[in-house]
Amino acid sequence: MKLEFGFGNTVQAVELPDENCMGILLPAKVQHEYEGEEAVRQALRHPIGAGYLRDTVRKGQTVAIVTSDVTRPCPSYAILPSVLDELYEAGIREEDITVVFALGSHRKQTAEEHKKLVGERVYSEVRCVDSDPDDCISFGTTSHGTPVDITRTVAEADFVICLGNIEYHYFAGFSGGVKAIMPGASTRSAIQVNHSMMIRAEAHAGKLEGNPIREDIEEAGRIFGVDYIVNVVLDEHKKIIHAVAGDPVMAHRSGCAFLEQLYKKTIRERADIVLVSQGGAPKDLNLYQTQKALDNAKHAVRDGGIIILIGSCKEGLGEKTFGRWISEAHKPSDLTERVRTAFELGGHKAAAIAMVLEHARIFLVSEMDEQLVRSCFLEPYTDAQTALDEAFRILGSQAKVMAMPYGGSTLPVVTEE
Repeated sequence: MKLEFGFGNTVQAVELPDENCMGILLPAKVQHEYEGEEAVRQALRHPIGAGYLRDTVRKGQTVAIVTSDVTRPCPSYAILPSVLDELYEAGIREEDITVVFALGSHRKQTAEEHKKLVGERVYSEVRCVDSDPDDCISFGTTSHGTPVDITRTVAEADFVICLGNIEYHYFAGFSGGVKAIMPGASTRSAIQVNHSMMIRAEAHAGKLEGNPIREDIEEAGRIFGVDYIVNVVLDEHKKIIHAVAGDPVMAHRSGCAFLEQLYKKTIRERADIVLVSQGGAPKDLNLYQTQKALDNAKHAVRDGGIIILIGSCKEGLGEKTFGRWISEAHKPSDLTERVRTAFELGGHKAAAIAMVLEHARIFLVSEMDEQLVRSCFLEPYTDAQTALDEAFRILGSQAKVMAMPYGGSTLPVVTEE
C-alpha cells in the first residue's frame, strides 16, 4: 500500500507491505450538519452557557478578539467575519475592535502574515496587532502561583473574546478555550510557571479534569475575566466541521467532546514502528512545533521501537531556549534531569523529546541540516521511504507498523492501558 504524509506544502510517500500494517489512524467520520463559516454562524446562533454575543456585548465598549498566530492552523479568516457581524449588530464600531494575535513565546509576525491570517475584509476593517509580552498588566496570581499577566491591548479592552481551534495538547489536555489568554497573551515568566507542571503525571493529552495545567489556565481566565469564546474543530484537511461559542469553559468542553469522537483512536497493542506527521504546513514549520506529533506517537510505539517523525522543519529548531538546551546537553538524560530541577520555557520541549527517547529511537525526516538533527539526538533522513527501509532492517522484515498521518491531532489509546 502507498501512504502519504504531509511535509510542509508537499507530501512524503512510502510503500508499505499490507501484512506489516497494524493500522492507519485517521479521523473518524462524524456526522456534521454545517462546515466552514456556516458552522461558525450556527455556533453563534446557539451559544453554550451564555447569551447571544450581540446581546452580551454593549454598545460603546472596546473589544479585543484574541486569536492564533502563524504557528497554529486556526482559520481566523473563516471565524472572524461572523464574529464581527455580531459585534456590528450590537452597535460596536470598527475602530473599537482590535484583533490580537496570541504569540505566547513565539516570534513576532509581519503585516503580510497578519493579513493572510485574518483575510482581506477583516484586515481592512479593524486593527490587527501582535501580543506584547513586554507590555502587560498584572491581575494577580493563580492558586498554583502563576502570574496573571495579560498583554495591555487585551487587558484594557472592555470585552474579550477568545478564538481558537480545539485539538489534543500534550500537557494541557486540549488546546482552545482560554488558552488563547494563558499562555497566548501573557508573559514568558507566567508561561514558565504554568508549563513547569508538565512533568506531573496528570498533565497529558486528552485530560481536562484534574489536569493541573488546564485547571491553572482556566483559573487565570476567571481571574482576568474572559467574556466569550468561539472555537472550531478542524478535519484532517484543516477545514471547519464544527464550532462552539459562548461560555469560556462550558463551550470549550462541548467542543472537546466532539473532537474526541473524531481523533481519539483505540488500539489493541503498540507497534514496532510508527510513521507520524503533523499533517504538513503550518504545523511542521520547525521542530519546536513538530514535537507535538511525536508526543502523540509515543503512545503507539512499543519500548525499543522506532518512531519515524515526518516534518519539514524548514525553519530549523524554532525557539532559542529550545536550541540552547539541546546544544548544552551531552545526552538525552541531561535534558530530562534538567527539566525536573530547573524548568525553563522552551527547554521543556527538548526534555519532552528526550523523554520519548528513553523508550524508542526517533528517525527525523526533514529539511534540517543532518548535523543539527544529530545534535538533537535524532537520526536524520531526507525521505520517509529510506527511513522506513532502515527501520525494517533494524527491527526485521516482520515488524508491525502504525501510521499516523495527522499525528498532532490523533491520540492513540491502548485498550489494556
